Amino acid sequence: MTSLGLRSLAILLLGLAPGAAGLGQAVPAPRQAPPPAARQPVPRQVPPPVLRAVAPAALNDRIRQLGREFDGRVGIAVQSVDDGWSTGWKADELYPQQSVSKFWVALTTMEAVDRGRISLGDRVTVGRGDLTLFHQPLASRVLGNGGLTTTLGDLLFEAITKSDNTANDKLMRSVGGPDAVRSFIARHNIGQVRFYDGERALQSRIAGLIWSQSYSIGDAFYKARNALPYAARKAAFDRYVEDPYDGAAPSAIAASLARLKRGELLSPASTARLLSIMANTKTGANRLKGGLRPGWSLSHKTGTGQVLGSVQAGYNDIGILTAPDGRSYAVAVMIKRTSTPLGVRMTLMNNVVRAVIAAHEARGAAYTL
Repeated sequence: MTSLGLRSLAILLLGLAPGAAGLGQAVPAPRQAPPPAARQPVPRQVPPPVLRAVAPAALNDRIRQLGREFDGRVGIAVQSVDDGWSTGWKADELYPQQSVSKFWVALTTMEAVDRGRISLGDRVTVGRGDLTLFHQPLASRVLGNGGLTTTLGDLLFEAITKSDNTANDKLMRSVGGPDAVRSFIARHNIGQVRFYDGERALQSRIAGLIWSQSYSIGDAFYKARNALPYAARKAAFDRYVEDPYDGAAPSAIAASLARLKRGELLSPASTARLLSIMANTKTGANRLKGGLRPGWSLSHKTGTGQVLGSVQAGYNDIGILTAPDGRSYAVAVMIKRTSTPLGVRMTLMNNVVRAVIAAHEARGAAYTL
């Protein structure tokens, strides 16, 4: 082979060698697109269907029947903690909470514990100026001893289990006052729930009065309320019923109870602590609790409003029902206005619980078929 031929061969071999430099550097051939027939179509991204749990039809029908047949303005809400379905009767209207509002003070308190702002062991002194009105078992201890030193945890327990108004208001002020509670409600998107300025301010306004600390002793509040012209008192009472300052929708309360049980509002320790306290509630032994069956448990909070003539504004019970198998249901029954006997109201609440239990048992039976 001639020298020219050898040179040409060398250049050719250099051009084929990977990474070769200079004149012989390989130039990658342009990539050719596959013919149209070979291209694969891009699948269209379709979001998965949103599956919404539906409440059992029998429970729907029974709750509506109970609401429709009750002689008074009542709201009922039931939500499955585990499955997410809900049902109810006029559950999106605002109803007077009364002492149900202590639930929001309790949540605000436990969140402050979670954030390290307070401890339930923190000591506070309850004095004569902290006394409120109506149901306040702490009052005798405060007056008898010239004051009472206790803990925030004790105040929380008394406020929930005994519905002590003085314990609740002192606890509320200790964690930041009404604004702190309203902030909790807003930050957690609780929904249709109002919180007023504590028991003293609320109960005075309902009666057509402005709070005076002298009302906290003996029957002074009752005397001042009875001294008002009946027309003035009735106007204040009716105004409250129609647009309650502490109004809440049963649906919003049931949803919040479900969120609490699922651990979405507080830490696991604070969730367990609050539910345990609510399980020891002494008030309303024959409201929701009267409908329980053996093996079922209830963590709850009651609320009872003022009476004018034969009419009561606010008669409530809200809570979390837990079945023997651990599944739970949030329930809120709130009576805005009624003149029915107490036994009739309690039977209504009993029957709501019985309906939930029947639906749960029917579901279990269906799964065993």
